[in-house]
Amino acid sequence: MDDEDRDFEHLPLSGSFTRNGESVDVEIFRYAGTKDPWHLAVIGLSSCGCTAWNEIFAKDQEAYEAFTAMVELDGMALFTGVVPPTRH
Repeated sequence: MDDEDRDFEHLPLSGSFTRNGESVDVEIFRYAGTKDPWHLAVIGLSSCGCTAWNEIFAKDQEAYEAFTAMVELDGMALFTGVVPPTRH
């Protein structure tokens, strides 16, 4: 079967994520009906850009934790392109 014709299984952890007024769509997925590893992609709603992880994850929760760790480390600007103003 061609990859384009295959269905994907998405997790309940997938969906909209908002922090400080900026939102992205988090997609955690694998081919439906398989035990394949999970893939992670984040789609910036305002910038229409997509950030996909090269890493694959054995567990769905590991994928979500990788996303939230990146948000904690670098904020939402990586995904949205919106850099918060500097406070002096």
